[in-house]
Amino acid sequence: MPDSNQKRTALALVDDFNRMDVPAIVSHRTPDCLRHFHPAAMGTPPQNTAEYAKSLTSLHAIFQNFSLTLDELVEDLTNRRVCMWLSARADTAAGEYVNEYVWLLDFDESGKKIIQTKEYSDSLMMRDFFPKLKEAMGKQKVKKAAAEARTNGI
Repeated sequence: MPDSNQKRTALALVDDFNRMDVPAIVSHRTPDCLRHFHPAAMGTPPQNTAEYAKSLTSLHAIFQNFSLTLDELVEDLTNRRVCMWLSARADTAAGEYVNEYVWLLDFDESGKKIIQTKEYSDSLMMRDFFPKLKEAMGKQKVKKAAAEARTNGI
């Protein structure tokens, strides 16, 4: 049996992330699609498609060599839903980023557009890694400013 539209869309989404092709990633979503972050204790508000695109664009500059590996995919055709367990890795100013995600994707009737996402991340990893990343990026900005000052004779 051939893959369903929603499974093809989910797999294309992973491929687009591996190319970090933000317009392609966003193209799989409806304009009113909401991205919900979990666990709720992280306190991150949902993002609409425009906010999501902006977030991905800013992360693209921070996460070099970003890759997703699909560990498992479960599909529910009746409820138009795909659940994926993913492993992520990237290089950053703070060192290697390694995380796990579970994405629950709800689809429109065609199975070609995502209407809602619920994304679970390893919250302990996020809690520990992002302060280190922020610190490393701050140090990079200071070094860059100092180098520019030397170049400009200041």
